[in-house]
Amino acid sequence: MNQISLCMIVKNEESTLELCLSSIAPFVDEIIIIDTGSEDRTKEISFRYTDKVYDYVWKNDFAAARNYSIHKAENEYILILDSDEIVESVDMDSIKELIAKNMNKIGRLLRISEFTTQGISHKFRERINRLFSKRYYHYEGIIHEQVMPGGSEKEEADTEDKKVLQLNQGTAIYDSSYHIPLTIRHSGYEGALNVRKKKTERNITLLTASLQQQPDDPYLLYQLGKSYYMEEDYENSYKFLGQALYADLDVRLEYVRDLVESYGYSMINSGQYEEALQMLNIYDIFAYSADFIFLIALILMNNGRFQEAIQEFLKAAEKPECKIEGVNDYLAYYNIGVIYECLGEKEEAKRNYMKCKDYDLAILRLSEI
Repeated sequence: MNQISLCMIVKNEESTLELCLSSIAPFVDEIIIIDTGSEDRTKEISFRYTDKVYDYVWKNDFAAARNYSIHKAENEYILILDSDEIVESVDMDSIKELIAKNMNKIGRLLRISEFTTQGISHKFRERINRLFSKRYYHYEGIIHEQVMPGGSEKEEADTEDKKVLQLNQGTAIYDSSYHIPLTIRHSGYEGALNVRKKKTERNITLLTASLQQQPDDPYLLYQLGKSYYMEEDYENSYKFLGQALYADLDVRLEYVRDLVESYGYSMINSGQYEEALQMLNIYDIFAYSADFIFLIALILMNNGRFQEAIQEFLKAAEKPECKIEGVNDYLAYYNIGVIYECLGEKEEAKRNYMKCKDYDLAILRLSEI
C-alpha cells in the first residue's frame, strides 16, 4: 500500500508544533521538517518526531520551500500540514485505499478554521488540497502557494491541464480531486487582532511585491483583500477585492465565491449598505450557496428591507451545507429574531431565538425581551 510522507515548513513554531506533530505522527510513514530559521525550540521539538529536519535559507518564496520539502521526501505521496493545524480525525487505511483509486488526483482534507471578527467568533469549513503524488504535482506561487500540475514525471504540464486545475484555484477541479477522511482544526486566525496582524502584515508585504510584477492578477488582489479583511481593515479589503472583481473571472473558480462574499462583507462592515445592494445583480449565479444567500439577507436587513431579508434568511436555513458555521441554522434564525424584535413583534422574535438553541446572543436576547 502506498506510503505517505508528511512535509512541513516551519519557523519559530514552538507554541503549536508539538500539538500538530503529536496528532499526525502515528498515521504517516515519514516526516520531513524544513526549518527556515527558527530561533526558539522548534527544531528541538521536530527532532522528537523525526531525524529528517533540514535547514533552509528563506527566499521569500513559499512554493520554493514547499518544493524543497517534497524533494527531500522518500515516498511518492505527500501530505502537507502547517504547524497551526491539528488533526481532529483521520482514517489512514481508507485514505490509502482512496489513493490507490485516485493515483494521479489530489486529496482534499477538511479544514475548520476558528477566527474572531468584531468580537464575534466564527468557524469556517473548507476543503483544501493537501495530498498528492510528487510525480504529478508541485507548488507555484511565492505566497498562498498552489498545487499545480508538474512533477518528476511531468515537468511541464500542458495548457489544458493547468486550465482545468485552476478552475478550482488552490485545489484540483472536482473531477480531478477527491475528499479524504482527514479533518484538521486550524488555529492560525485565532487570538487578538494585534496577534493576527503580525501574520497578515507579512502576507501583505509579499503580496504587494508580487503585485508589482503582476498588477492585474485577480487571485493576488483577492488574497491581498482577504489579508486586510483578517486585519479588520475593511476599507482596504473593499478596495482590493473590488479591483479583483473587475477582472474577467470564471465563476467556476473556487476562490471567486469567497471573493464575492468577502467583498459583500467588506461593504457591510465599512457601512456601505446601499452600495452593497449591487450584490443582488449576481444573485442567480451564487444562489446555490447558503453563505451567499445569508450575505444577501444581511445586506437587505441593513437596508431596512426586512421582509425580503427574512425570506432570504429562511432560504439559507434550508440549505444542507455551508462554510461559515451557523449561516444555514442558528445565525439565520437569530437575525430573523432581531428583525422581529425591531418591528415590535416580540412573540415572533422569541420563537426564532428559541430555534437558535445554545447560541449565546440568542439566549441573551431571550433573557431581555
